[in-house]
Amino acid sequence: MGLLDIVPSGVITGDNVKKLFDYAQEHKFAIPAINCTSSSTVNAALEAARDQKSPLIIQFSNGGAAFYAGKGIDNKDQHASILGSIAGAYHVRAVAKHYGVPVVLHSDHCAKELLPWLDGMLAADEVYFKEHGEPLFSSHMIDLSADSKEYNIATTKEYFERCAPMKLWLEMEIGITGGEEDGVNNESADKDALYTPSEDVYEVYEALSPIAPYFSIAAAFGNVHGVYKPGNVVLRPELLEQHQKFVKDKISCKSKHPLYLVFHGGSGSSAEEIKTAVNNGVVKMNVDTDTQFAYLAGVRDFVLDNQDRLMKQVGDLSKGEDDTTPNKKYYDPRNWIRHGEKAMYKRVQQANSDLGNAGTL
Repeated sequence: MGLLDIVPSGVITGDNVKKLFDYAQEHKFAIPAINCTSSSTVNAALEAARDQKSPLIIQFSNGGAAFYAGKGIDNKDQHASILGSIAGAYHVRAVAKHYGVPVVLHSDHCAKELLPWLDGMLAADEVYFKEHGEPLFSSHMIDLSADSKEYNIATTKEYFERCAPMKLWLEMEIGITGGEEDGVNNESADKDALYTPSEDVYEVYEALSPIAPYFSIAAAFGNVHGVYKPGNVVLRPELLEQHQKFVKDKISCKSKHPLYLVFHGGSGSSAEEIKTAVNNGVVKMNVDTDTQFAYLAGVRDFVLDNQDRLMKQVGDLSKGEDDTTPNKKYYDPRNWIRHGEKAMYKRVQQANSDLGNAGTL
């Protein structure tokens, strides 16, 4: 029995998300969460998953969502970010099933100052739920890790109580992911804050589990957004096993992995670090920096390889002024954008392979 015997293709929600994560833990793989900023990046990620027979998580960050809506739209009161997230969600829902893979539709880090963005997406979820019996999105992330633990857990609980009636998954962060991403800067964070104590993880579980089972925890184990020189980031994925055992002993459950854990700052991680994290119950790993660079590299290489054709509409500079060959097939965006998609496609497939997610359908 494969995954498609358990959950359908297309955007999945509620119990199907839980079934996916349970299946991932049982079969020791995790799903990459690909940050997307356009229909082009969404399509590249979906194509890669289809061809590798893998489930996928498509996610939009606050800034990525605003870009999706268009830089010409004012983001006052998170207007563009709300609009872009919803537009992206409808695009994913329109095409995902045609790629034949299960897709979790997710929104990324939402810090305290961005909560109006989350409120706007939840309002869209509620409208969609009334009409279709499921939310527009599969899941959202709330990230109040920069605030006090008490505020973080209490506010997350309030939002989870709003999500639960729709069986809408909620991811939260306890402990800080270092570095900088999408305007959220933790580059000066205290190093001790990059490693979450098991007691804090249990406090989250204790607060959320009575409400519903549809939640995951991004517990920090030295994670940093971005890619850095070797030695500058010290990941300790073995801490995740301690978290699982601590909660297991507290609640006296039979499951080895009572927690659904998330790996942030995954770009640049070694294969061994990823494997250890997955073996300790990680079901989702964020991938952004590496796919951004891959997309750029595809476009960059095409431009460099064809620069004599891209300096003007007619003629190849290397052949002199007498050449009158049209260059439209070179500068047509469908050409050079496609080269970005192809390079991103390869990097998404590498993430699937690293996480053991290839061929899991």
